Amino acid sequence: MAFELEHKDMRALIDGGCFFGSGGGGTRTSALHLLEHFQVGDFYPATRVSVVSVEEVEEGDAGVLAYMGAPEAIAGCRYPLGPVQALQSLARRLASEGRRLAYVVPPESGALGFLVACLAAARLGLAVVDADGAGRAVPSLPMLTFAAAQVPPRPAFVVSHNGLEVELNVTPPVDAADYNNDASVIAEQMLRPIVASPAFGEFGGLALWVMSPEQLHRALPIRATLSRALALGRALHAGELGSTEALLAFLANRCGIQARVLCGPARIDHAGANTMGGFDIGTIDLQSADASLRLCYENESLLLWDKQQAQPLAMAPDSISWFIPGSGPGPQVASNGDLVGNDGALVGPYSGRPVCLLGWQAEAPLRVPGGLILWSFQQLLAGLGYPGPYRSVGQLQELRS
Repeated sequence: MAFELEHKDMRALIDGGCFFGSGGGGTRTSALHLLEHFQVGDFYPATRVSVVSVEEVEEGDAGVLAYMGAPEAIAGCRYPLGPVQALQSLARRLASEGRRLAYVVPPESGALGFLVACLAAARLGLAVVDADGAGRAVPSLPMLTFAAAQVPPRPAFVVSHNGLEVELNVTPPVDAADYNNDASVIAEQMLRPIVASPAFGEFGGLALWVMSPEQLHRALPIRATLSRALALGRALHAGELGSTEALLAFLANRCGIQARVLCGPARIDHAGANTMGGFDIGTIDLQSADASLRLCYENESLLLWDKQQAQPLAMAPDSISWFIPGSGPGPQVASNGDLVGNDGALVGPYSGRPVCLLGWQAEAPLRVPGGLILWSFQQLLAGLGYPGPYRSVGQLQELRS
């Protein structure tokens, strides 16, 4: 059912999106910085945004909109200039073909992913679709349901914060025999060097995956993700989720998610990250009462290891999300980029506080055996040192028992 978001709703959406982003999806810090400037003026004609369900999309086309790049590089933006210009270019292209852009689709769950879609919609008078391409945040385009549904990623417009625009039209060979020749795989390989170039400064706004209502219904099986993020954020702000037990109950009863505590309470011992190729890449070491753990991430959390065990505790595409229990001052959710500073130290609002990691199984479209999405995750995990098969959080827990 359609509803409207106002400025006062956005903080809840940011915090809920941050939790569901599995450590990525843009930082909470950068999203809040953008929200500070979300007010009626020269840039925003309104601060109310219409959100519609997938089922309510009937007329007009939709486009997927995102920031692409390293969260650390995005953090200083006051306005989403690159994403808005990219979406405007997409709208002009459609208009030249007698079509109309009416909807914005977030690519993934995340603080920045959800907020940027809403801000651009407010700027351009469009509606936001209550769904996304993963139900979590992901490191690359082929890991999204739009790619799995074979929606052509062309044209794709990527625009720097300073207005440098690049249009990409990927047309793979008709006889493409494997996923390495998939259009979304090729688009990802070509876009990353663009946003990583000095001219772009490690990030840019990206608009692509134009969809008719029929295509959108097929390409968005994971639905109502803004609604659940908003509900979780509101519960956090109301002080209803002070403990991991309360959060687990909320996820089960309100979201249908059977989450597990993977680690906690624990302290962060050490962390390190590098920004390269449009990613913040790093590790976070944690120490709990009975285990020494390491989390590996590329923007998003991908692998959690117990250093004394041969099998991981959790792996992508399953979600691995941060939660900071307690009712004291400071946020209860974080992305990897929020937690760790450039010096590898825990960032101020989180310093000295015990942290937990929660995990749950990925949505069914992300774990189809032999599918593009799971194949893409497996390629990435192999590069991080895990060449084995995908095993769900539940299966990994059974192996440990």
